[in-house]
Amino acid sequence: MRRTAVRRTTVSRILKTVCLLLLTSCCYAQTPGADSLFVRQNYRKLDRQITMRDGVKLYTTIYVPTDASSTNRYPILMERTPYSAAPYGETSYPTSGPGMSTELSREKYIFVYQDVRGRYKSEGQFEEMTPALDRSATMASTTGKRKAKQGTTPAGTDESTDTYDTIDWLLKNLPNNNGRVGLMGISYPGFYASAALPGAHPALKAVSPQAPVTDEFIGDDARHKGAFFLLDNFGFINYFDGPRTGPVEDYDALFKAPMKDAYTFFLKMGALKNANGPAYYNQKSKIWNEYNQHDTYDTYWQSRNIRPHLKNLTPATLVVGGWFDAEDLFGALATYKAVEQQSKNQNTLVMGPWTHGAWARADWSQFGPLTFGQNTAKYYRDSIETRFFAYHLKNKGTFDQPEARVFDTGVNRWESFAQWPPAAAQPSTFYLTANQQLSATKPTGPVAYDEYVSDPAKPVPYTDGVFARRNNQYMIEDQRFAARRPDVLVFETEPLTEDLTSAGPIDATLFVATSGTDADFIVKVIDVSPDSTASPEYSKVGSPLKGIQLAGYQRLVRAEVIRGRFRSSFEKPEAFVPNQPTTVKVQLPDVLHTFRKGHRLMVQVQSSWFPLVDRNPQQFINISSANDDDYKKATIRLYHDADHPSAIQLLRLKP
Repeated sequence: MRRTAVRRTTVSRILKTVCLLLLTSCCYAQTPGADSLFVRQNYRKLDRQITMRDGVKLYTTIYVPTDASSTNRYPILMERTPYSAAPYGETSYPTSGPGMSTELSREKYIFVYQDVRGRYKSEGQFEEMTPALDRSATMASTTGKRKAKQGTTPAGTDESTDTYDTIDWLLKNLPNNNGRVGLMGISYPGFYASAALPGAHPALKAVSPQAPVTDEFIGDDARHKGAFFLLDNFGFINYFDGPRTGPVEDYDALFKAPMKDAYTFFLKMGALKNANGPAYYNQKSKIWNEYNQHDTYDTYWQSRNIRPHLKNLTPATLVVGGWFDAEDLFGALATYKAVEQQSKNQNTLVMGPWTHGAWARADWSQFGPLTFGQNTAKYYRDSIETRFFAYHLKNKGTFDQPEARVFDTGVNRWESFAQWPPAAAQPSTFYLTANQQLSATKPTGPVAYDEYVSDPAKPVPYTDGVFARRNNQYMIEDQRFAARRPDVLVFETEPLTEDLTSAGPIDATLFVATSGTDADFIVKVIDVSPDSTASPEYSKVGSPLKGIQLAGYQRLVRAEVIRGRFRSSFEKPEAFVPNQPTTVKVQLPDVLHTFRKGHRLMVQVQSSWFPLVDRNPQQFINISSANDDDYKKATIRLYHDADHPSAIQLLRLKP
C-alpha cells in the first residue's frame, strides 16, 4: 500500500512490514550486499537519542564520512520515517548505502535517519499524519518579507518542531558539518519531508517530498473523494498499527488473513463493518477505527491535510511523483500546486513513468507491457536528484532544471515546462453522446440516456484476473474486460486524425440519476490502440507498445472515483433524490499523455471498482455500520442530451 519502508532496512523487516502489505514493493537503487564494505570503510555509525522540546527522545542513526574534518565538512541529509531507522546499534551497519541511493552514498553526506515520534525505538505517542500547528499567528510582515520566531512558536509539537529540534541538535553535536541540511523521503517519509517545511529551521536548505501522503480523504491512501480504499488499507493497517507499549524494534500483525483471491475474499467478508469482527480488526486498531468513524471531510481529515501549511516556504523543494503511482499520485501533484500557489521559493516538479517510488529502483526501463527506451530511474537520480542536493547543500555544480520535468506516457518522451500545467494547454471538451460515441460536438437532441444496473453482489472488478493483493499494473491495464460488462458504459471517438496531447487534470461532468439514494461513480479515460497490429503504430520508434501484439488494447490512462453523496460538499454529504437527474463532477489526477494519430479516446463510466474501493450500499446510510442486507441494487442513468451534456474536458497541448 502507501508509504514505502525505509530503503536501508533488513530484508526480514521489509518482508514483514512492507512486502506483505505493499502491493508494490520499492526496491531502492542499491546493490544488496555489494556496498557493505564501502559503508564500513567510508562511514562511521552513531546511534543517538535526541531530546525534543517536550522531553520526548527520538531514536536517530547517523552515518558520518570517515574523512570529515575541519577542512572537509559535509552537509547533513536526513530522512524521518515511521518504518524504522534500523539497523540499530553502532556496530550494526547496513548492507548497502548508507545514503538514500547509491549515487548519494558515493557523493557523501552526513546521513541521518530518525524514527518519528511513537514509532519503533522512539518515545512518545504516534499520531497518524500528525496535524500541523497553526503558524499564522507567529508571522509578521516587515517590508513585505516573512519574519517568524522559528523553533519557539507556536506552543506544542508537530513534525516541523521535531525536525527543527533534531536539526538544531545535529548542528551543535556533529563536528565537521557545513551548516546545511537537506531532507527527503518517499511516501509516508515524503509526508514528513513536507511537514518539516512550515517554520523550517534556517539551516534546512533543500527538501524533496517524493510521492508524499498529503490529503488522505480527497485523493491519497485512505479515501479518494470520500470513497474508502478497502484493499490497500485492510492489508496495510494490519501491520502498521500493530501493538506497542513502548519503543520496539519490530511490530506484529493484528490478525492473519491469508487470501488467494482478493475479490472473492472481500465479497465473502461482506459489509465493511465485518472487517472489525473477531477474525480481523476486532476493534484493536486505532487507525482503522479512525478511518471508518470519520466518514466525512471533518476536522480529523482537515487537520491532517498539510497543504494549507505549505506557505511562505524558504527551502528549495523538489517534488517527485509517478504517473502510475497507485498510492500517492494525488499527493505529489497536490503538494507541488500548494507550494506553487503559496510560496515563492524554488519549487520543481518531476513526474515520470513510475509506480510508487520506482524512481528509486536500480532500473526502471519498462512496466508491464510498456517499455520506455531508457532507464528512467537512473536518469532521474543522475540528472536531477543528486544534482539538486549537491547544488543546494554543497554549492557544487548547477541545478538548471525547468520548473516541471514531465514524462509523456504516450510517446516516451521527457518534456520541460516553465509551469505545470503548461500555460499553453487549452481546454478541449469531448461529449458523451448516443450510440456509445465520444464527440467534440455538443448534443442538441431531447432527453436521452444510457442506463445500467449496479449490483453490490456483483461489483465491477478493478482488474482482470485473480490476485491475492493489488495488481499494481491496474493503472495501465487493458480495460476490455470491463467494457464487456453490462454495468459499464463505454464511449469512444473515431480514430484520431492527429495526435492529441492531454497535459493537466481531466474534468468529468456527468448528469446522472439513480433509483437509490447514493452511488459511486468511476470515470476512466482510456487510450485505444489501432485495431490491427499491421498499423504503423507498432513499428514506430519510441512506441510504448512496440513489438507487442496489442491490437485494440484499451490502455487505462487515468481513472478516479467519487462517492456520490459528496458531489456538492465533502463536509456535508447529501442523498440523491431517486430518479432525479443530478450533476456529478469528478476531477481526475493530471496526465501528460499523447493519444497518437489513429488511436481512439475512450471513456468508461461505472459505479463499482472492487475491491480496490469498498462497495457503496447505494443507500444514504452510514456505510461503516451498514449491515449485509443494506446493500441494494440500483439502476443508474447517464444522460447525454442538450440539457444534460455529460462530458470530459482535457487540457490540450498543441504542437
